[in-house]
Amino acid sequence: MNIKMNLLRYVFIFFMILTGFVSCNKSGNLIFIEAESFSTIGGWVIDQQAMDVMGSPYLMAHGLGIPVKDAITTIQVPGEADYRVWVRTRDWVAPWGAEGTPGRFQLLIEGWPLETTFGTEGSKWHWQDGGNVHLNAGNKNISLHDLTGFEGRCDAIIFAADHQFIPSDEAVELKDFRHKSLGLGSKPEDAGEFDLVVVGGGMAGCCAAVSAARLGCKVALIQNRPLLGGNNSSEVRVGLSGKVHQEPYPNIGNLVDEIGSIGNTLWREAKLDSLSERSRQILEVIAKNPEKRIHNAGPASNYTDERKLHVVESEPNIKLFLNTHVFRTEKKGDRIVAVIGKSIVSGKEFKFKGKLFADCTGDANLGYLAGADYREKREVRSETGESLAPERQDSLVMGTSVQWYADEQDKVSKFPDCPWAVQFNEKSCFKVNRADWDWEAGLNRDQIAEAEFIRDYAFRATYGNWNFIKNKSADSAQFSRQKLSWVAYIGGKRESRRLLGDVILKEQDILNHQPYTDASFTSTWGIDLHYPIKADGFSGEPFRSWYKSTEHPPYPVPYRCLYSRNIANLFMAGRDISVTHVALGTIRVQRTTGMMGEVVGMAASVCKKNNALPRDVYQKYLEDLKKLMTEGVPQKSKKL
Repeated sequence: MNIKMNLLRYVFIFFMILTGFVSCNKSGNLIFIEAESFSTIGGWVIDQQAMDVMGSPYLMAHGLGIPVKDAITTIQVPGEADYRVWVRTRDWVAPWGAEGTPGRFQLLIEGWPLETTFGTEGSKWHWQDGGNVHLNAGNKNISLHDLTGFEGRCDAIIFAADHQFIPSDEAVELKDFRHKSLGLGSKPEDAGEFDLVVVGGGMAGCCAAVSAARLGCKVALIQNRPLLGGNNSSEVRVGLSGKVHQEPYPNIGNLVDEIGSIGNTLWREAKLDSLSERSRQILEVIAKNPEKRIHNAGPASNYTDERKLHVVESEPNIKLFLNTHVFRTEKKGDRIVAVIGKSIVSGKEFKFKGKLFADCTGDANLGYLAGADYREKREVRSETGESLAPERQDSLVMGTSVQWYADEQDKVSKFPDCPWAVQFNEKSCFKVNRADWDWEAGLNRDQIAEAEFIRDYAFRATYGNWNFIKNKSADSAQFSRQKLSWVAYIGGKRESRRLLGDVILKEQDILNHQPYTDASFTSTWGIDLHYPIKADGFSGEPFRSWYKSTEHPPYPVPYRCLYSRNIANLFMAGRDISVTHVALGTIRVQRTTGMMGEVVGMAASVCKKNNALPRDVYQKYLEDLKKLMTEGVPQKSKKL
């Protein structure tokens, strides 16, 4: 993440503190602090990926083997007493029975550590007993002090004057306890009413929001990270794949090029005489800096975080809500009337009312919360007739990539031993200094319920492999000056829930070029399906993958894949649209999902103009949508 984006993040957190939204509350003789609300998080990062499963975002010490700077905040102690300390944490390698405890950290009070070292016990999230400490009344500085740089994690802290008090780990009780302890009140704050509420700020969500806004809709864009871009952000670093500007609507894709990292594809595909001045400038930068050609796992600047943010924030019809996670819906009949989101920094809750909603979350979180029909895993061949579908039901899905790279240093760079990581030898290791998409884990696991486990296993594989090739392999000398510089801690997912629309796109539609009257965005990527690699000499769970791609001519996908068949006012764009597992292989790449967003924004504007619903656009106003798809997203906003 570059300096400017870090500054924006800290400005946001500082604003929360000044406005009284810090998640620290004292009730009687009990003090409760959410770790993610620390006034200074230092070198720790906020991880919200598993909050629907474990109940909260948390702070994680992602230092790549180098202890990170302390996270610091101030608490107000209501009265002098001996307080019993509880810290919600876990030993993140315990699920594998691994040797050692890499997630160790201390809790410091006025610079002095408690005797207990945290993150050393328990495979599940729980309240670790930190013993007793005597505190005088008044303000006290507390700090999370990382000891290893290897993913120590802290959810929350309690100081209890009542030594008989034991906090609950039961999900419902803990949720109620958080809410009461933070003094959040019974009702969320009103965030406004909108024509379109877009949940998810990846390429699909950004394009849906901007497209709708420029066509006259009042839009809320809600993203549960500090950055926009999703997989195409500097947090995950997946390049933009798939082609834009295809028939029958060659102007679909204009917005994708406007907000996306277009340099890599321009380098390979574009004709110089057809490029804009901006595109020529990008090519000149690439020509002088060959490293910027890297598609995945490249330098942070490849992924244009600032450009996405600038385009979205420049739209007068968009209100952007970063660091906000939607966790509940309100419905009336078969329609969503509002969504409730909470700040992943403060826990403060907000209510977003809307006429139309778009699920651009990837995991179909919004549709799931609203009761939309959805599908997971692979369909069997007897169900869909697809030649690429399995004969029997299984648990295989496309997995989560955790990419990484190392840089050459001027001097020898050390890396600590990792006995708790996946263990390698000369036969099983990979002597590389960069991991691309094929470092993919969890292909036989639940990508939502086991998201933390999958990501953590990828950590263990990455650190274990790097430890071996750098410190123990026969070729360790060639890695002596290589430093592990970046490892993604936000997993790059490919597949989880898929919402069901009036058309469920299948393999046969694509390969037979099935015509649809509501053809919209065009898919150009092959039917690219991933499978786990069981490497020679490696006995553990697979963490790498291979792919099989079935090529096909460019195929325009029907609009009816972009809205829910049973939630009347719900659009979807991204990898959660209405397709089978097999068809997901061709529509899931970043430029293609961006084009989906463009079409959803156009359809939302048709709905607003005609007081209509997404299905009505197909049944009554398809010509209006076709006209907009022919013209493309306007280059300048149209005010309300």
